[in-house]
Amino acid sequence: MRILLATDAWEPQVNGVVRTLTRTVAECRAMGHQVEVVSPDQFKTFPLPTYPEIKLAVGAYEPVQERFKSFEPEAIHIATEGPIGLAARRICVDWKLPFTTSYHTKFPEYVSARLPLPLSAGYAYMRWFHGPSGRVMVATPTMRDELAKHGFRNISPWSRGVDTEMFHPSRAVPDVYEGLARPIWLNVGRVAVEKNIEAFLALDLPGTKVVVGDGPQREELAVKHPEVQFRGARFGDELAAHFAGADVFVFPSLTDTFGLVILEAMASGTPVAAYPAAGPVDIIPNSGAGALAETLTEGLREACLDCLNLDRAEVRRFAERFSWRASSEEFVRNLQPYPEPEKTRFWRRLRRLARLRRRPAQV
Repeated sequence: MRILLATDAWEPQVNGVVRTLTRTVAECRAMGHQVEVVSPDQFKTFPLPTYPEIKLAVGAYEPVQERFKSFEPEAIHIATEGPIGLAARRICVDWKLPFTTSYHTKFPEYVSARLPLPLSAGYAYMRWFHGPSGRVMVATPTMRDELAKHGFRNISPWSRGVDTEMFHPSRAVPDVYEGLARPIWLNVGRVAVEKNIEAFLALDLPGTKVVVGDGPQREELAVKHPEVQFRGARFGDELAAHFAGADVFVFPSLTDTFGLVILEAMASGTPVAAYPAAGPVDIIPNSGAGALAETLTEGLREACLDCLNLDRAEVRRFAERFSWRASSEEFVRNLQPYPEPEKTRFWRRLRRLARLRRRPAQV
């Protein structure tokens, strides 16, 4: 198929959404599909208020419309709810094109953590955005049930994968945590208020806490917690070494829809301690690869300490069940291709109208 992906999250942004989308595109192309990506790096952009690392496209509608016309997609997927996603949605609705969407971020909770807006307003916008979608793809059963309670329809599963070669126990190197007291408690991700990192930093744990990643809250937390190692963003082999060399990965987020870093830690042989929120509650129970806190507010310290007793080889074996190929095949099955022969007639009619508009007026 010719698949058009419209997304406001793309490289050089560093987050789980971008890793999911870039790997899915690579796998789809390897399976023989043509994939056209419409992303912020192709537009003039402005920084997202309170989050300058994320760039939003300016004047996206007409350029996105031209990409539709030139590529003539057979299936359209809108991954995000920003300017590019809005432009693609408007085109699909106006032209009566079938499309799918995915729910990667708890946008209402994200906004409420930064601005005095009620959750109900955020969910009203999200229901409006995803309402015309043929399928709303979510990563876990918990997110499916949560969105259904908020009035979403046509919800379908789209699980995640992990690069088991990049993230591997053998990636550990002796000097990555040299001189630091053990055990090493690691967190990787955006250092931002919605990630609830302070709940991790406030825990009374032996050894050393390490935070890998950048974000708007990093300076504030570094001043407040001088005993914590803040190492900034790390990539490639260096990131893999941090995962593999840690004793426990601590994931305190309550707003993620999955938490791709959970699988990356497990693939590295590092057990995961987390709250029973969407993502962890779908992955960790009965896995032998981690431990959950008793509630969404209590018990994370005990879960961390329990992880020290887990078999790291068993943690790795659990992660090997996940693959990006299986994830991408599920993504393709969820797409809503434009049915034949309507598709051929539509794009032929659109090309004919475009030629008529370009034709000079007759005198």
